[in-house]
Amino acid sequence: MSASRRSGTTDELGPDEPDGADLLAALLDGMDAALCAFDADGVVTHWNREAERILGWSAAEAVGRQGFAGWAVRPADAEEVQERLLAAMHASGRQVHEFALVTKEGGRVLVRTQSAAVRGSDGKPAGVYCAFSEVHAQIDLERSIALSEALFEDAAWGVVLVDADLRPAVVNAHAARALGSGRTAVLGRPLGELISQGVEELEGALAHVLSEGAPPSPMEVWVTVRGSDNKHEKHGKQERRCWRSGFVRLASPLAEEPVPLGVGWLFQDITEAKHTEQEAAQLRFRAHQLHRAARAAAECEDPAEAATVHLDFALAGFADHAVVDLLVSEEPVRLVRAAATPTGGPGLLVTRGALPVRYGEGHPAVQCVERAGSVRAAAASTEDETAWAAGRQWPEGSRYALCAVLRSRGRTLGVVTFLRGGSRVRFERSDAMYAESVAALIAGAVDLAG
Repeated sequence: MSASRRSGTTDELGPDEPDGADLLAALLDGMDAALCAFDADGVVTHWNREAERILGWSAAEAVGRQGFAGWAVRPADAEEVQERLLAAMHASGRQVHEFALVTKEGGRVLVRTQSAAVRGSDGKPAGVYCAFSEVHAQIDLERSIALSEALFEDAAWGVVLVDADLRPAVVNAHAARALGSGRTAVLGRPLGELISQGVEELEGALAHVLSEGAPPSPMEVWVTVRGSDNKHEKHGKQERRCWRSGFVRLASPLAEEPVPLGVGWLFQDITEAKHTEQEAAQLRFRAHQLHRAARAAAECEDPAEAATVHLDFALAGFADHAVVDLLVSEEPVRLVRAAATPTGGPGLLVTRGALPVRYGEGHPAVQCVERAGSVRAAAASTEDETAWAAGRQWPEGSRYALCAVLRSRGRTLGVVTFLRGGSRVRFERSDAMYAESVAALIAGAVDLAG
């Protein structure tokens, strides 16, 4: 009998069946809260194991004592503590107090108590039950709750609690916006319904965290969100986003053996930073290519060969094909083919005899000459690539084009056209700046070649 005094009565079902006092003692001892009870005279009638853990006094030592005076509180505090506890018998609802108790070893523990009246069968007050816990433990709990609330409501990154089935159980507002949906709409749905590209990598990471634990450092995951209200779109297509993600495995603190509850997934959108890094790396590579091309072209005796060298270096990592058309007449604009990528080869072949090309009105190369500036073109999403490229006399498979004018000493000499296939992305404004730099070098070589 660890939690209460026995009444001395015997259950007529026999000794194999526990009586009410045994059941009550087992129930009280199994609870995580410290519990004690007093009768109407202030005598301790119940004392569970958590109360024993906090104060060190066993049930045998505590039950039967008159209040806390002389053993669990300092003498100077005994009367005030007793009055506060027994006052709950004549009050409605729970009474909350904080005061200091004394452990068996003589230490001082600040506790927070919740007391309420116990009434007899006649409805009159028969005693008081009291639940108490160490105040610092309560403060730690409140801090944990406050931190959780702050993470979910005010955090500048996404927070998702994923259950053991890899489905969102709780999300904060930031994560819901990133997933293109409302906070309740994403709950319980498979991640594949929220994310298209990148979902396999993400689910693999979550499964690994559940089984093995969190990785030592954050990981970067590129994803495409399916949400209909996704604001990140480019050229009519949903843009891939880069999420720097950290993971925490969640386990129940109440079980003796860790029971996985899911994974805490925290992520931050770093797409813009990654694009900036990629653009910087791209600029460094292109500047290096221009430098290498200039050094290689300086070794060429034939200016036409120097033009080929510049184009050959420019193609690396930039385009699949290149076409050079020289201007023979401005009114109307007439161009002749001077160079083109050979089929199946990585280099460029400059022809000895210029081949006339019949570009129609509005052709990107013609527009480039008329504007004396770069022109970008692309096949429509519904347009056949083969027909689009053939109609403009460009290599088969071309889908995106970038034309840059060849100018030297104030004169327009022609057009260089860079082409990409459908598996690559279309040309951007930053690409036009690079193409114009290459065109200036080619124009100088073409001008020398006469």
